[in-house]
Amino acid sequence: MAKIADIYYKLDPWVITEQGFDKKRNEVSESIFSLGNEYSGIRGYFEEGFGGDTLLGSYFNGIYENSPQENRVQYKGIVARSHFMVNAVDWLYTRITLDGETLDLAQANVSDFVRTLDMRTGVLSRSFVWQTKNKKKVRLHFERFLDMTHAQFGFQKIQAEALNFTGEVTFELGADFNTIHQSQEQNFWQEVYKQTNTLTSAIIGKTITTNQKIYSGFKLKANQSLETVSVERDKFIGHKFNVKLEERRLFEVIRFSTNVAKKKDIDTEELLEIGETLLTEQIETYEEAKMRQAAYWADIWQNLDIIIEGDELNQQGIRFCIFQLQQTYHGQNPSNNIGAKGLTGESYGGHAFWDTETCCLPFYLLNNIDAAKNLLEFRYQTLPEARNRAKELDCKGACYPIATLNGNEASDLWQHASLQFQPSTGVAYGIWHYMQVSEDQDFLMSHGIEMLIEISRFLRTRGDWSPTGEFGFFGVMGPDEFQMMVNHNAYTNYMAKKTFEYTLESLEKINDQFPERFTELVTEFALTKEEQMDWAKCAEQMLILETKDGLIEQHDGFFKLPHVDIKKIPVEEFPLYHHWSYDRIYRNDMIKQPDVLMFQFLYNQDFSHESKRINYEFYEPKTIHESSLSPSIHSILAAELGREREAYEFFGFATRMDLDNYNRNTREGLHTTSIAAAWMNIVYGFGGIRTDGKELVVAPMIPKQWTSYSFKLTYHQTLISIHVEQDTVTLTKVKGEPITLKLYGEFIEIASEPVIKTIHL
Repeated sequence: MAKIADIYYKLDPWVITEQGFDKKRNEVSESIFSLGNEYSGIRGYFEEGFGGDTLLGSYFNGIYENSPQENRVQYKGIVARSHFMVNAVDWLYTRITLDGETLDLAQANVSDFVRTLDMRTGVLSRSFVWQTKNKKKVRLHFERFLDMTHAQFGFQKIQAEALNFTGEVTFELGADFNTIHQSQEQNFWQEVYKQTNTLTSAIIGKTITTNQKIYSGFKLKANQSLETVSVERDKFIGHKFNVKLEERRLFEVIRFSTNVAKKKDIDTEELLEIGETLLTEQIETYEEAKMRQAAYWADIWQNLDIIIEGDELNQQGIRFCIFQLQQTYHGQNPSNNIGAKGLTGESYGGHAFWDTETCCLPFYLLNNIDAAKNLLEFRYQTLPEARNRAKELDCKGACYPIATLNGNEASDLWQHASLQFQPSTGVAYGIWHYMQVSEDQDFLMSHGIEMLIEISRFLRTRGDWSPTGEFGFFGVMGPDEFQMMVNHNAYTNYMAKKTFEYTLESLEKINDQFPERFTELVTEFALTKEEQMDWAKCAEQMLILETKDGLIEQHDGFFKLPHVDIKKIPVEEFPLYHHWSYDRIYRNDMIKQPDVLMFQFLYNQDFSHESKRINYEFYEPKTIHESSLSPSIHSILAAELGREREAYEFFGFATRMDLDNYNRNTREGLHTTSIAAAWMNIVYGFGGIRTDGKELVVAPMIPKQWTSYSFKLTYHQTLISIHVEQDTVTLTKVKGEPITLKLYGEFIEIASEPVIKTIHL
C-alpha cells in the first residue's frame, strides 16, 4: 500500500500535542482536535477567528438541511433531493483586539504555541504568546470541552496575561449563526429570536427548509467585574467589553454555554423556555464541571482502554480511536446514528452508511450493549422511510438507504442508491449479531422481527429466478464499488440468504414460545405460510458461484474480467476516483475493498480455514484498499490465517490513519467508521475474538513488535479481561457470572480464578 505516515503530533500515551503552529496543517488539526458528545460536535477551529484555510464546523446530531436544488433529470427511483448535516451555530465566537490589532493566527506574530487534547478529561487547551506590531506581548490560554453527561452544555475558558505592558484589551464573545456550510458555500439559517442582558445572551436559529431549531445561550463569569456592551447583528448576539490588563496579573473569563437542538419543529417560546431553564441550571463552577468531566472519562477508560506495551505509536493511536468513538456515539439517543465522519466534518454529508452495522456495532456490542441496541432502534424508527424507498424501487417491504440522516435516501448517485443493498442486509445482520451477544428476546419479538420481515420482503421482490432455477440478484453493486450492474454478486446473495434464514428461524421461535405474538405478526403483516415457504426456497436455491476447490466468484463473470496488476499503478494516480475516468474503473478485476472476504469476516464461522485461505490468496492481491475500512478487514483475516507479517503491515496505519494523515484527507474530518475498524483490528484480529457463533471464541496472537497487550469486553453481561504476552494469554472474569468460552478451540470456564494458557501459533 502506497500510503506514508505524516507524523506531526507529539507521542504521548494519553495526550495529542501540537507544538508550534503550522498554518498549512490547520484544517487537519481542526479535525484531529474535534470534540463531541454525540449530541453535538465542534471542530478544533480557533474561536478567535482565522484568516487562512479553515473549516469552522459546529454540528448537531440529526440537524440537517436539504440540498438547495432538485435534480433536473429524474427517473423513477433516483433521488430528487439530497440532505446533509448542516453547519450550525458558532457558540465559541471570540474576538480579541489590542491596540487596534485583532488577533488572527494566520498572520499574527506568535511564539510558544502549544495545543493539547487530553483524552483522560476530554479537554482541549491551547496557549501561546502574541506580540503585536507595537511589541506588546500577551500570553493567551484557551480551554474548551463538551459536557459528556449534560449533553446540552459546553464550556470555554479564556485567560490573558500581559507580559510587558499595562493596557486595555477588547473582547467580543457571542453566538453566531452566520456559519457557512463549506460544501454548499452558503448559510442555511434564519434568525427567529435573540436577546441579551448584562452577562447573558441567547439566540434561536431555524434551518431554512427543514424548520429545525437550535437555542444557543451563554453566560459569562470573570475574575474581575465586566462592563459589557450588547452586540447585535444579523444572526448574531453577544457582548463586547474592555479589560485592563496589568503586567503579570491573570485575567480570566469563562463562558457557560447551553445549546438545545430540536430535530422536529417546535414552538419558539417552548424552545426558549427549555433553553433558559437549562442555562439557569448551570450553577456549578468551571472547575467543578471539569472535575465531573474527568470522572466520566476515568470511568470510561476503566473498561474501554486497550493497553499496548512496546508500541508508543499504536498505543496513542488506539486510545485516540476509542476516545473519538465514545465522543461520536455512546447510545444517548436512539434517533442518533454514526456518520462516516462523525461530527468532525462535512464530507459524506454527515450520513450514516452500512458501516454502522458491520464495522461500528461490534465496538458497542462488546462495550456498551445499550448503545448497540439504540443503533438498531434508529433503523426501526426509520422503517417507514425504508418502506417508501422500497416502493420507489418497485419492490415490497423495506429498503434501507445507502446514505441517510433522517431515514430517507440521501445519495443521488443512482448506481449506489439503487444498486447497493448492503444497508438492508446489514441491518438484518446487525439484529442477528446483537441477538448473538445480548439474547434480548423482547427486542427480537418486537422491533427486530418487524424489520426482518420487511427486509426479507424487499429482498424477495428485488431478487429473481434465473432460467436455470437459481435465485439471486441481478443488476447490483456489492461492497466492491468498482463493479457495477453485476449479476449474482456473492456478498449480496450470501447476505440475503442469511437474512431469509434468520427471519424464518426467528418466526419459528416466536411461534413456538410466544404464539400470541406470532398471531399478531401474521395479522399485522398479512404474513402467510406460502410467503415463508417462498423465502425458504429462495434461501435454499440462492446461487453462490463457487469452484470445486472452494474459490467463490465475486460475481457472475468476474473470473473473465481483464486483469490489472495493481502494483504497477503509479502512486501519483491514487486515489483513482480523482485520476481515472469513472468508466475506466469498472472494466477490470481490480477491487476497491473486500467483497467476498467481507462476508467471510461477518459470518466467519460459516467458512472453513481452507475456504478463507484460498479466497484471501486470490482476492487480496487484486485489492487496492481505496476504502479506509479495507486494510483492517484484511488484517483480521490475515491474523486468523497465520499470516502475521501481512496482518501487522495492514494494521500499520489503522490506529493512526487520521493522526498521521495517511490518506491526505484528514482535513475533511475523521474517518469515524474506520476508527471503529481499527478497534476491531486489535480485538477481532490480534485478539482472535469471534462473536458470530453460539459461544464466544478467543484465539489471540501477538505481533512480535509488542511486549504485551490487553483489553476488556462484556459478553452476556460478564466483563472479561484478556491479557496477551509473547508466550501466554491470561483471561480473567472482572465481574458478572462465570462464563464458558472457546479458547483455541477448547471449551473453558472463566470463573473466580484467572485462566492462563500458552499462546498458539
